[in-house]
Amino acid sequence: DPLEPVNRAIVGFNDTFDQVLLRPVAEGYGAVLPDMVRTGVTNFFSNIGDVWIAANNLLQGKPENALQDVMRVAINTVIGLAGLIDVASDAGLEKHDEDFGQTLGRWGIGSGPYIVLPFLGPSTLRDGIALVGVDTAVDPVWTVNKGPTRNTLYSGRAVNNRANALDAVRIIEDAALDKYRFVRESYLQRRRSLIYDGDPPREREPDASSSA
Repeated sequence: DPLEPVNRAIVGFNDTFDQVLLRPVAEGYGAVLPDMVRTGVTNFFSNIGDVWIAANNLLQGKPENALQDVMRVAINTVIGLAGLIDVASDAGLEKHDEDFGQTLGRWGIGSGPYIVLPFLGPSTLRDGIALVGVDTAVDPVWTVNKGPTRNTLYSGRAVNNRANALDAVRIIEDAALDKYRFVRESYLQRRRSLIYDGDPPREREPDASSSA
C-alpha cells in the first residue's frame, strides 16, 4: 500500500463529509420513507444499472449473462413499473454485478496500488480509472441532459445507497480496530472475487527460499 499516507488523509476527508452531511441526510431519508418506498427506489436505480452490466458481461465474453441482464431490464421496465418492482429476480433471472474495472481485470490488467477516491471511497488504480473515465461517462443517470434532473437523480441515488449501508458501516466502525485496513482488505478481496465470479484462482504462496 504505497499510497497509505495519502489514502488515510482522503479517508479522513470522506469521513468528515459523511458525518457532517451524507449520513445525517441518509438517516433522515431512512426515517421518513417506508421500507417499501426505499426498496422501489433501490430497484429503480438497479434496473438502470443493469444496462451497463449487460455491456460489461458482453465485453467479458459472457453472452448468456448479458442476455439475462437485457431480459431483466425489459421485464422490470415493462412489467415492474419502470423498474420499481424487481419482477425479473422473482422470475429466476439472476442479478449480476459488473463494471468496467472488472472487465479490465478479466482481460488481465492488474489492479495497481490501492487508492481512496474523494467522495467515492475505496478503489485501485485500475478500478478508479475505469470508474471515473468509463463507468461514469456512460452512466445513464450522469448523462441525463437536463442538469437539475441529473443532479436530483444522482444525489438521490447516493443518499439511497448510503441509507442502505447504514447498518453495515456501523458494524465496521464498532468492530474494526483499524477501519482503514479493514476496508482496504475487504475491498481488495471482494473485487478479486467479483472479477472471477466468486471463484478466484489460488494466490501464489511466497517463496520460502526468497525470504530466507
